[in-house]
Amino acid sequence: MPAPLSRIPARALVTALLAAAFCAQAVAALRPHVPLLLGATALSLAVEGVLLRWQRGILSVFAKSHADITVRHVLRDLLLVVCLLRLGEQHREPVYTPLIAGLLAFYVLHCAIQAVSVLVRRTRTLPVVTRNIDAAALRLSPAPPILLRRPGPRLLIFGLPATAGLLATAATDDPRCAALGIALSLGLALLGLCDLLVRLLPSRRPAGERETLEWLDAWLAEYRPTVGLYFSGGAASAYQANMWLEPLAKLDGRPLIVLRERFMVPKIAPTDVPVLCLPKVSTLMRLEESSLQVLIHPSNSGKTSQVLRIPTLKHTFVNHGESDKLSSCNPYAKAYDEVWVAGPAARERYAYAEVGVEDKDVVEIGRPQLDDVRPYAGPPSGACTTVLYAPTWEGWDGNPGNTSVIEAGENLVRALVADAGVRLLYKPHPLTGSVDPRAGAADLRIRELITAANRERTGERPRDTGELALRTEELDRLTTTAVRASADQVERMLLQSAPEPGRAEAVARATTAWEEAYWASLPEWEHQVVTAARPTLYACFNEADLLISDVSSVISDFLASGKPYAVANTSGLAEDVFRKAFPTVRAGTVLTPDAAGVPELLDAVRHPEKDRLVEARAELKQHLLGPDEPPSQVRFNEAVQSLCSVAGEHRARMAERLAAETPEIPDQRRSFTPQRPAHPA
Repeated sequence: MPAPLSRIPARALVTALLAAAFCAQAVAALRPHVPLLLGATALSLAVEGVLLRWQRGILSVFAKSHADITVRHVLRDLLLVVCLLRLGEQHREPVYTPLIAGLLAFYVLHCAIQAVSVLVRRTRTLPVVTRNIDAAALRLSPAPPILLRRPGPRLLIFGLPATAGLLATAATDDPRCAALGIALSLGLALLGLCDLLVRLLPSRRPAGERETLEWLDAWLAEYRPTVGLYFSGGAASAYQANMWLEPLAKLDGRPLIVLRERFMVPKIAPTDVPVLCLPKVSTLMRLEESSLQVLIHPSNSGKTSQVLRIPTLKHTFVNHGESDKLSSCNPYAKAYDEVWVAGPAARERYAYAEVGVEDKDVVEIGRPQLDDVRPYAGPPSGACTTVLYAPTWEGWDGNPGNTSVIEAGENLVRALVADAGVRLLYKPHPLTGSVDPRAGAADLRIRELITAANRERTGERPRDTGELALRTEELDRLTTTAVRASADQVERMLLQSAPEPGRAEAVARATTAWEEAYWASLPEWEHQVVTAARPTLYACFNEADLLISDVSSVISDFLASGKPYAVANTSGLAEDVFRKAFPTVRAGTVLTPDAAGVPELLDAVRHPEKDRLVEARAELKQHLLGPDEPPSQVRFNEAVQSLCSVAGEHRARMAERLAAETPEIPDQRRSFTPQRPAHPA
């Protein structure tokens, strides 16, 4: 994606300044001209600092042009040496020879540090990444200092004394300044090299690949997992797995989270469930010999096919939400042993789509995430009606009906904030604008509208009692491990070891207390843009009196509350066709892109006797989410235990067949040793 226009002038300016500084330094070195040399060198060093701090993106452009920081730093020091030689008389050249030799030795040490740092990084790249698991047996240790791992900042900082010494010598004609600076740079480089070399000692480096895999097998044998959540995806897709963490943790048995991408490990929300990241397929296949019986899949990915090859596991697809979109009945679902859905509507959707999913493989479990969503308790009781506008993202197919943000978002927000009795909660989808820039631009304009509307409102603000700060500190303490920004994966594994007993219960209590303090800290008349991880979408459900959204799983989930909802129709379809095409809409109000129906909708919310969709919502809730009893978590657990039993029976049958075939078919994995005939007595 091209850089924003606002960044292009800044990058051009920085590049021009750096080029001008080197040109001026070259002129000053050849003339020679000491004041110009001092100014040009100082400017180039300052620009290097700006590049490392604020314009890191342009560094890759320089590297591709064979002008990386090593080349620039060598050129800068070389020009200083040229200037010294031009300034000094011929008999002074022997004086500068040791200085030049020391400078060359510094660059040799720099290259050596870089080579050794690569070796250290490789020894610290384990075939397994863990969270919530005691992996101390792998000899985990803190990461090397960041300067020893990044060549750019290291060369700039370690080489600064040498550069400053050469500049001082050019200004004072005293070689001792350069000698002192070069000696300091050499000392820093030697210390850094020694630090890295010590980390390569057998007793200091983490376990090797073979030892790590043996540890993994031993841990799996000791923990004996029964059910796992399998997830693979992009950096912005972690929410798809996070919504299943709490239901997973409440299951009977020993749950496990299996990831495939290393970057995904810190993106998984706080949980006490053990996390295993297995990047390589060969490592993933070790699950075949474990006690794991069932893997739950909240999304499809290219790497899903790899784990489906494990014959000892049963796989179920639970999706990360249900809607009337075609993505909710993807043909890939037929690759799983079972497909778990919320209610009868999804079962009918798969049958209607004819994507190869047989009805016998569809299991209705409800939505266990929604057990904590509070039911409808009557019309708004406060001075304001709280409206949650939670549009979905634009999707991959360019369908204008995917999201209302582009065509209807601003109109909806204007109509809502124009009502003095409305408090708006705007919670856009995390991927808004990731495909269509128009959606991202519309999202920014909506936020500006909300900010402007808040400036025109006045009212009493709750007194700051410090409760929210206290609750935030408590929740952060329970859910956040103090990890340095420069920590690598090995250090994170060391710090994020097995959780203390009872932490999950403490987190649940702290989360409830934080949500109460958060909403209490906000004026009930003030609009809010909610984009942080807290409060969650379901917490916003409990706060809202009305939802406005698009055709998405947000509607299905909100129905658990029984509260009124509306759907923005930007598909271009007539309302009757729109309702027929998307069954989730049938119990809600359909809003046109011009938001003309907002006042009437708000009136029905405030006066329940005007709400003609109460019964339709109750009926649709049962159709989409299934019955209230037994609770979804109970049905989810029963489905897991049932599929685990199927997996266990399958393993038993395979073991019996293998045992029956063993006398006839030799095991190719065992070496054959012929028996020597016995000698006669």
